[in-house]
Amino acid sequence: MIGRNGIEGADVVDDRLVALGERLIDQVIELGVNGGGPLSGAAEVADEYLVAAGGDREAAVRKLVVSHVRLAAVSGFVTGLGGVVTLPVAVPAATAGLYVLATRMSAGIAHLRGYDIGTAEVRTAILVSLLGSAGASVLKRAGVELGRRSAAGALEKLSVRLLVEIDKRIGYTLAAKAGQKGVASLGKLVPFVGGPIGAGVDALSCRTIATYAQHTFPPRMSVGHPVVDGEVVGDV
Repeated sequence: MIGRNGIEGADVVDDRLVALGERLIDQVIELGVNGGGPLSGAAEVADEYLVAAGGDREAAVRKLVVSHVRLAAVSGFVTGLGGVVTLPVAVPAATAGLYVLATRMSAGIAHLRGYDIGTAEVRTAILVSLLGSAGASVLKRAGVELGRRSAAGALEKLSVRLLVEIDKRIGYTLAAKAGQKGVASLGKLVPFVGGPIGAGVDALSCRTIATYAQHTFPPRMSVGHPVVDGEVVGDV
């Protein structure tokens, strides 16, 4: 059942959760894609790994994933990132921080594989990757069937109105999970994640999201970003 906010079941939940979800995705996209605080933007970081990989885009993707999984495993790092996101206490800092880190990683993968991360459809696909196995269900409820297509391919020709609706559904799902049990709840969004709360779970969640991001953004035949001369910098 679609509620007055356009979210399934929204008429039986607090409207504040819907608003929180919208605010959450706005901020994780802004920080994860464009950067802010201690984080460089996704394209900048991805290009640095491309230089380090000698122009091999798939090698750069692997380096990008390894570095972000490592950062997610660093005790306190993800929690510190959460402090950049000004959200109500319903979303724990560590959870918000992990969303931001995973968003930057997914956006970096998209950039390296030839997608324009400044477009609405690619940003929605980035958000879909955060949901892991739940992403296909969210898209299906919005009337988008994946079939053999990647999520990025399925979203390419959708209207802005439908993309906004999908973004709302994703935000609602992320906020609801985060609000239920904090950091541990992210494990319910992706398969095989469980066990004690901590950096190990963050790292495993990040690695699993990376797998979905790589399925969401398969390599394109033609990639328009040239490799420029530069030096490898730190993971952040």
